[in-house]
Amino acid sequence: MVNYLKERRFQYKQKCSASKNVAIATSFLGLIVSSCSQQTAINAAANSDSSSKTLTTKTTEKNNVIRLGYQKGGVIPIARQRGELERQLATKNIKVEWSGPFDRCATLLNVLNGNRADIGGCGDIPSISGIAAGQPLCIGSIQRPSPDSLSNAILVRGDSAIRKPTDLVGKKVAVNQGGAGEYLLLKVLEKENIPSDKVQRVYLSPNDAAPALYQGSVDAWAVWEPYISIAELEHQARRITTTHPAPTYGIMVVRTDAAKENPVAVKAALTALSQDGEWLNQHTNAASDFLVKELKVSDAVAKQVTKNRGLESYVFPNAEDTANLQKTADWLLEQKIIPQRVDIATAVCPLGRTTAR
Repeated sequence: MVNYLKERRFQYKQKCSASKNVAIATSFLGLIVSSCSQQTAINAAANSDSSSKTLTTKTTEKNNVIRLGYQKGGVIPIARQRGELERQLATKNIKVEWSGPFDRCATLLNVLNGNRADIGGCGDIPSISGIAAGQPLCIGSIQRPSPDSLSNAILVRGDSAIRKPTDLVGKKVAVNQGGAGEYLLLKVLEKENIPSDKVQRVYLSPNDAAPALYQGSVDAWAVWEPYISIAELEHQARRITTTHPAPTYGIMVVRTDAAKENPVAVKAALTALSQDGEWLNQHTNAASDFLVKELKVSDAVAKQVTKNRGLESYVFPNAEDTANLQKTADWLLEQKIIPQRVDIATAVCPLGRTTAR
């Protein structure tokens, strides 16, 4: 009996000891799990914060870059050479990137449409044509028409028998489709009461139209500066028109997404370009020197281009500008140059209320 009691007491001690060990082990395991869970939560929070910072940094970097595309001639490539625009935007933590030069507006608009630039300088006709074609573009700032500007002309070869617009009947005229050249030709024919189907339009880019004129493949060429001065002074071409019968606007075209996502940088760049234009208006000799470097042309050509183009004054459009551009857009639709009506008021970039000068 005594032995039986001793044996039962020993078994009870073993059982209690085992229970304590299990309890201690369970408690220790709970501490480990709790610690791991807390660390996992801390790591997750840290990773989330890191991802948020990375996304914010990428967004900030994107919003601090403005890409300017440009044609041959005009204020943008000169601003690029001058360097003041980059210095001014750098003070606002905005980096500038450049793309160009391009031979015509259609090429530049394709670059904007392909998200390879944010802003580019064009005429109102190709700009409206691009918007009508569904390209995601909007009107940033504008240069108002100058009635006495000589920056557009219809050219013929120096030895051509063509002397006036009425002599174009039955002839071939090179123009850029849906652009300033086609618009000029149609407006000249309209003014002279010449049916448009009496003159054959040959759609060529400036790089193709120039040799076509010089070699006699076309009889005339409706074009703009700097191609006019190059043709006149270096290839003995001559103009058969003086001023434009319907002077056109210059437009700083903006990629719509850039205007929506990055309005501060876009507006800052447009303002800086306007200031560059005003500086050039007061320093015409410097403007000519910039053109010599940019276009690789003679000093005589550069001086004539500067003179013919007139003032480079870009402002934000007001109600009168919008109404004038709407008339042009409606005319283009009537002439079936564009496929659908463009509402100019809604085509102006959403950059906030700005008073035009």
